[in-house]
Amino acid sequence: MSKRIYLDHNATSPLRPEARAAMLAAMEAPGNASSVHAEGRAAKAILEQARVGIAKGLGTAARNVTFTSGATEAANLVLTPMLQRGKESAPMEVLLVGAGEHQAVLAGNRFPAQAVERVALTPEGALSLTALDAALARHAGKRIVVALQAANNETGVIQPVCEAAGRVHAAGGFLVCDATQAIGRIETTFQTSGADFLFFSSHKLGGPLGTGALAATQDNLQISDVMLRGGGQEFGRRAGTENVAGVAGFAAAFEAALRTMTAENARLGPLRDLLERRIAEIAPQTRFFGRGARRVATTSAFALPGIPAHTALMALDLSGVAVSSGSACSSGKVRESHVLAAMGAEEKEALRVSLGWSTSKEDVEQFGMVLAEVVDRIRSRRSVA
Repeated sequence: MSKRIYLDHNATSPLRPEARAAMLAAMEAPGNASSVHAEGRAAKAILEQARVGIAKGLGTAARNVTFTSGATEAANLVLTPMLQRGKESAPMEVLLVGAGEHQAVLAGNRFPAQAVERVALTPEGALSLTALDAALARHAGKRIVVALQAANNETGVIQPVCEAAGRVHAAGGFLVCDATQAIGRIETTFQTSGADFLFFSSHKLGGPLGTGALAATQDNLQISDVMLRGGGQEFGRRAGTENVAGVAGFAAAFEAALRTMTAENARLGPLRDLLERRIAEIAPQTRFFGRGARRVATTSAFALPGIPAHTALMALDLSGVAVSSGSACSSGKVRESHVLAAMGAEEKEALRVSLGWSTSKEDVEQFGMVLAEVVDRIRSRRSVA
């Protein structure tokens, strides 16, 4: 194939032209955003303009947005017993996490292991509100944090964040929402989610790698034990010289993703459905995960009958198509999917195809042709063996 087909936007979305232009412009400003001279003030202006734009899109004040190196750092920063509202000083006692959360959340970060409890998923991959109610009842009277992603990174299933937030707030707790796979795909603000904190990464939106944000809904929500101490940047919440060019690209990608979200959903939803129809024609016994639930328009997770996901993944890559296994870990190896396990699926791994701003109908059609060849080739070899 002369042109590779990239269908792995949930891992990293290619850099948007708007982000590239914003980064190049920011790189012309040589100053450190903490310096008081004219060059420093110019860099600071770029940083604060980006902060204002992201805060506006989330529905909060600019001061409540903290720039980080990505969603993983943001999760490590916010998932701590030392979350405070106003002048409260007693530490949080329990962290409840959805069983399908990203690995950056599942471990509980700065909560002790014995304080972390997983909340079950439904067979379709959404958080079980019944299980959440039971967990909140078991820990009644304790200071509770609930961590719940807005959309699952493996299946694309949209989680009941707003419903969960109402329950958590009634119990006097905080809700922290991993919005990494939701921003730019579904409306995700503090008003629509009910979350106390939102965090996400730039590179899922078509911004640069190595940049992200943690945002709070109100000024009185605080983290009293920050991880990076130093020069007091980011309002004392995250020390270190700010990545001005990265933040500029992040904000440009964020704005572009929100501006085009409605049109992109209308475009990509039918492409995802076309892709799934083609897969079903090629392998009629294919199992699609979360298909009966609300999903973001960009994501399809499935298991081909009789073909391990990692085998199909490598064959597709060699044939010029980039997809992923939903269970790919940071080392690049494939392991069993905790998300599928939490859904009660018999399959241990799935292929994940994720579309985005650069995906065309031709890409989807080409994927279908390549997949048909790959499936036929794998089955032919196995029949001979």
